[in-house]
Amino acid sequence: MTSQPSTSLWTDLVTLTKPRIISLLLVTTVAPMFLTDRGMPSLAQIGWVVLAGYCMAGGANAINMWFDRDIDLKMTRTKLRPIPSGRIPPNAGLLFGLTLGAVAFTMFWRFVNPLSAWLALAGLLFYVLVYTMWLKRSSPQNIVIGGAAGAFPPLVGWAAMTGHIDMAAIYLFAIIFYWTPPHFWALALMKRGEYEKAGIPMMPVVKGDHQTKLQMLAYTIMLLPITVFPFLAGTQGTFYAVVAVLLGGRLLWYCVRVLKESSGSGLPWKMYRYSLLYLALLFTAMGVDRVIPFGHAAPQPSLLILSRTDAVDGSSAHHGH
Repeated sequence: MTSQPSTSLWTDLVTLTKPRIISLLLVTTVAPMFLTDRGMPSLAQIGWVVLAGYCMAGGANAINMWFDRDIDLKMTRTKLRPIPSGRIPPNAGLLFGLTLGAVAFTMFWRFVNPLSAWLALAGLLFYVLVYTMWLKRSSPQNIVIGGAAGAFPPLVGWAAMTGHIDMAAIYLFAIIFYWTPPHFWALALMKRGEYEKAGIPMMPVVKGDHQTKLQMLAYTIMLLPITVFPFLAGTQGTFYAVVAVLLGGRLLWYCVRVLKESSGSGLPWKMYRYSLLYLALLFTAMGVDRVIPFGHAAPQPSLLILSRTDAVDGSSAHHGH
């Protein structure tokens, strides 16, 4: 019998939120706040977005752990999570997740603006209802469609500053959308046996390793031009473009090597880890690029996608609504 680690209730509650995953989501939420035409965000704005964003993503993750407690019990890497191990009662985990989501929505609405609140809630609902409850157990395309939930944070950060969504924000959404399949399938290649044991139709389980690697390459090839769109649209400068090309070249190199190497080489795990660094550095480069006083073209007029007239703009977001 596997011994369970001794943990506190507080530690288990934090574990339910999946803090390591949220750290990357927060990078992709905050970075876009520096990219709009509303100037630099205040510390108060950043603080509220980070706090509310953590609570919303943490709530989604807790609900995910509640729903997946049966399959988590079957996989080595997840069976010691608080709910399947019995340290947190399932209903308590669900209540914790729902409460975090409600608190997050209230914070976004009160201290940021309504549009950011609705977008953050949409991300939670998409992750829970579309990915976790519908696609994860029914389709090998689960991470392609359901993974779009992870692309909501840039929209939230952009809306927090501007009160609207335009094409510049959609580019950021698209980057994460196309990044997700090669990123997650690299992990799935390493964990195929566990997913198969749990009955989860991840791409390697259903289509095999080679087909998965081909699709990883296809999505990476689609991703790289999209990362250059912000430069072509004039919202990012030369520094960002150079970083995007260099980072993307390395990701493509990993993808090609994974395709050529035989199973069990350990390369998918290296690619998975690099893909995390890739996204963090790419979004960081966007923020750095904005403060570099050269290499910027005049931005092109951006097509407005979504706006709310009752949204508080970035200049007064931290005063409430």
